[in-house]
Amino acid sequence: MDNDYRVSDCHLTGRTNRASPGSGPGPADGEGPADGGVQAELTSFVGRRREVAGARQLLTRTRMVTLTGAGGIGKTRLALRVASEMRRSFPGGVWVVDLAPLEDDALLAQTVLAALGLDHDSARPPMRTLADHLQDRRLLLVLNNCEHLLDACAELIRTLLAAVPGMRVLATSRQALRVDGEYLMVVPPLATPDPDAPLPPEELARYEAVRLFADRAVAVYSAFTLGPDNLLTVARICQRLEGIPLAIELAAARLRVLSPRQILDRLDNRFELLTRGSRAILPRWQTLRAAIDWSYELCTPPEQRMWAWLSVFSGGFDLEAVEEVCAGEGTPRELVLDVVTELVDKSILSREDHHGQVRYRMLETIRQYGRALLEDGGTASQRETVRRRHRDHYQQLATRAEAEWFGPRQLAWFARLRLENANLRAALEFCLGTPGEQRAGLQLVTSLWSHRLGVSGVEEQRRWLGRALALDTGPGPARARALWVDGWLAFLRGDVATGQARLAACQELADTLGEAGPLADAVQFAGLAALFQDEFRRAIPLLEDALGRHRANGDLGAQWATLFLLTLSCCLADDPRATPLGEECLALCDTHDARWSRSYALWVLGLQRWLSGSTEEAIALLQDGLRVESPTHNLLATAQCLEVLAWATARDGSPLRSARLLGAAQTLWVSLGAALPGLGRLLHHHTECEMRLRSALGDAPFDAAVREGAGLPLDEAIACALGGPAVEPPAGTGALTSLTRREHQVVTLLVAGLTDREIAAELVISARTAEGHVQRILGKLGFNSRTQVAVWAVAQGAAAP
Repeated sequence: MDNDYRVSDCHLTGRTNRASPGSGPGPADGEGPADGGVQAELTSFVGRRREVAGARQLLTRTRMVTLTGAGGIGKTRLALRVASEMRRSFPGGVWVVDLAPLEDDALLAQTVLAALGLDHDSARPPMRTLADHLQDRRLLLVLNNCEHLLDACAELIRTLLAAVPGMRVLATSRQALRVDGEYLMVVPPLATPDPDAPLPPEELARYEAVRLFADRAVAVYSAFTLGPDNLLTVARICQRLEGIPLAIELAAARLRVLSPRQILDRLDNRFELLTRGSRAILPRWQTLRAAIDWSYELCTPPEQRMWAWLSVFSGGFDLEAVEEVCAGEGTPRELVLDVVTELVDKSILSREDHHGQVRYRMLETIRQYGRALLEDGGTASQRETVRRRHRDHYQQLATRAEAEWFGPRQLAWFARLRLENANLRAALEFCLGTPGEQRAGLQLVTSLWSHRLGVSGVEEQRRWLGRALALDTGPGPARARALWVDGWLAFLRGDVATGQARLAACQELADTLGEAGPLADAVQFAGLAALFQDEFRRAIPLLEDALGRHRANGDLGAQWATLFLLTLSCCLADDPRATPLGEECLALCDTHDARWSRSYALWVLGLQRWLSGSTEEAIALLQDGLRVESPTHNLLATAQCLEVLAWATARDGSPLRSARLLGAAQTLWVSLGAALPGLGRLLHHHTECEMRLRSALGDAPFDAAVREGAGLPLDEAIACALGGPAVEPPAGTGALTSLTRREHQVVTLLVAGLTDREIAAELVISARTAEGHVQRILGKLGFNSRTQVAVWAVAQGAAAP
């Protein structure tokens, strides 16, 4: 009963586009494939056996496959099933990126970076960072819902396929992306019975669409059974809905209040009305629109109104947001929960659980339907009201996050703002695109300063700040604060010229305003600028002045940040006050349970201990700094701790671990785009560490260990730093004699840093044979990585006999 599918090769340049069979290296040998967001299925996957097999087959012989079809046809579900089944084929991971909430194509590369677990805070173009990060991996990238970003997606895919030989791309889109080598797989509707060819009941029940309806029907009405009395009716419903999964699921959800016969009767009436409408609309869209229209008409007026108003949300949202944005006009706040419950029951909203908190989401097709209701059915005043309410809610959220950022809710606010990323962007777009709202936009983006990772990194925040500062040029505390924030970020990036310009403007405006807060910020800003330019003796008195001002103002967060900068300046200036200041900085974190900030305080204390020669104390402090919850919310502190730990372990007799930590830190520095604070002073210690390790390990093993560390997932890098099993060369030599002559040759090439493919070319054997030799060598020596083999071989003097 499986439908055929059609596959077409897009010949966009007039020549045959052949698939590239090559695949680049994934994670280190012995590591399993990564999980990039292929979530467990919450409902059963019905049918699609041929489509899944066909897509899998295509991805083994071509590098780019696009699943196309009408909205609601099941492209996303099919892509996720294919991705799940192919995990083992991609050691570098299967990574899913949902583009439905993204409206600005300039943020596409940053969105992909975020899905890969990287926050792009780099001065480098995000596309280059993405290509560099993936270049040696064999992975599958799933780009879901590309149709509204066609040109940007096509450019991203072209660039990545050219830069990453081991990459495969599986996209879903209502249109072809027109990338050379793109294979289109048209996703058909689910198989439905032919009304002109009556079949016995047992045959009807085998059709995919009927099975889907029955499965979803039981989920919403446990007493439902598919039997002789309703089977033909269900089959006709599925046939009328043309096998479109979304339409079938919406229809099955109506079994809460209607019988199958009533559902069929309503669909018949609605279809007759629609087919007399515009014939310019594709039949599948007519059918899907009918299903959604019909769902809309089954809603009460308050539910219909809320459906339209909920369309202003982007991505997910919580009940608090719904109550703030949608209450009123016939739906008082105390009834909002009841209306939301009805919308969930009617499958207009879906429920999502996030660490004990419930959030809601609309399918994109349903959200677009609601957006059309808002645009066409509401007045201009209503549309502006709901959008302003949406903006106000997220502005208040950001203001609360800023006010509470130094305290026990630090990590909770990071997680919360990450979830609200798409809504924060929507609120900013409203502010910066609506006359008279620019000042609110300036305040909103500035409030996110302390949680910049919550809005996808420094680069994006500077982009919003640049727009806001250009649109709102009037003097005021909001502009002074925005200049201060953008200047901080510029110095963090190494953009000294912009930082100095922002500093001058901030100081001038603070003097004009004469208010205590902006004046304290301006003095602290001057101290920061001196610190980043290695002028520590000038930075110290400025930061002492700023600390006194912030204490007088009662600004606890600014007080801690200034104290941290002052401690770092004293540390790098060899000022004896560094230790007591650092301890005060740490005590402030502990007193207020500011665990995110605590990592920075431990880092600067660990750095001070290391610089003073107390290596063991330094290691203990730095390791403690890595034990923060959710390290992905704290990448800068993590990079700092890994870097200085590498220096300390190099002196502590663990050269291989040190090299791996250098590699892990390097990956974070590149993704952040932030140089070590006080680069001139600290770069010397980095270089000294590297020279020490090259001397201890040899150039090739050192480079291999750094590469291995650079490829470690963040949790594994932290485990290594916290004292996980050290991979040091074994002392014995007995295993040397167990290797064959060919295996000795392979070991020699491993020491030189060659990949399996390069080893195969050097020895004139197949890549599969070379891989087999490497695996046997690992087994004989009891190792689980190529780096261990290389280090062991150097230590034993192993070479081909």
